[in-house]
Amino acid sequence: MTATPALHAANLDLPGVRHAFFTREGGVSEGVYGSLNGGVGSKDEPARVLENRARMAGRVGVAPERLLVPFQIHSADALTIREPWAPEARPRCDGLVTREGALALGVTGADCGMLLFADARAGVIGACHAGWKGALTGMIEATVAAMETQGARRADIHIALGPAIGATSYEVGPEFSARFLEADRAYARFFSPSPRAGHSLFDLQSFIAARVERLEVASFEALGIDTYADEARCFSYRRSVHRQEPDYGRLVSAIALAG
Repeated sequence: MTATPALHAANLDLPGVRHAFFTREGGVSEGVYGSLNGGVGSKDEPARVLENRARMAGRVGVAPERLLVPFQIHSADALTIREPWAPEARPRCDGLVTREGALALGVTGADCGMLLFADARAGVIGACHAGWKGALTGMIEATVAAMETQGARRADIHIALGPAIGATSYEVGPEFSARFLEADRAYARFFSPSPRAGHSLFDLQSFIAARVERLEVASFEALGIDTYADEARCFSYRRSVHRQEPDYGRLVSAIALAG
């Protein structure tokens, strides 16, 4: 079998660290899930999702049961992980951190931001899912803070953002932008006029980049891929809604320390 396709961030090519921003290519799912659907919460056939997850695990060098993806709830909670959990015991959170080898930390997304973190010197990694709510309420900061409790230093932490919805694809209503402006009027710079009256376009990727910049970490890299526009490589919740499709696939991004 050929290696499962994946995208990589140059700043995460670090000693002892493996990572992958998986696309929708290289799996066994069909239809709207074609083909590398990693969403156990989707309506896809479970056996196909498990096979897809196994292929992803192999790509980052761990056994399938050691690719850990939480039950994501759009929170700002990050957990430190020391061992695999049973499938029925997935923690409800949006960030994971570990210093254990041969454990892959993963998050899913289909428009929301998926971020991977690594401090190769300290041997600490992290992953988080940050949509607009998580990014606004501190999910990225919580992941860095959790890494610091495990010995990581901000000056040594490298962060990369995988595929996420792009600014030209993310139209929002006035109540959405109001939430951001209530938090900080300076956030107006992440909104631009939309052709539709009363609406605007939100730049989630730039907002995430700005939140990371404030943390003063070693480096940040964004792949700059718009999940909505890049149908060949990406699943998109918003695109599926606009097309009135019955469900949608989930992308997975994962990172591991060599065991």
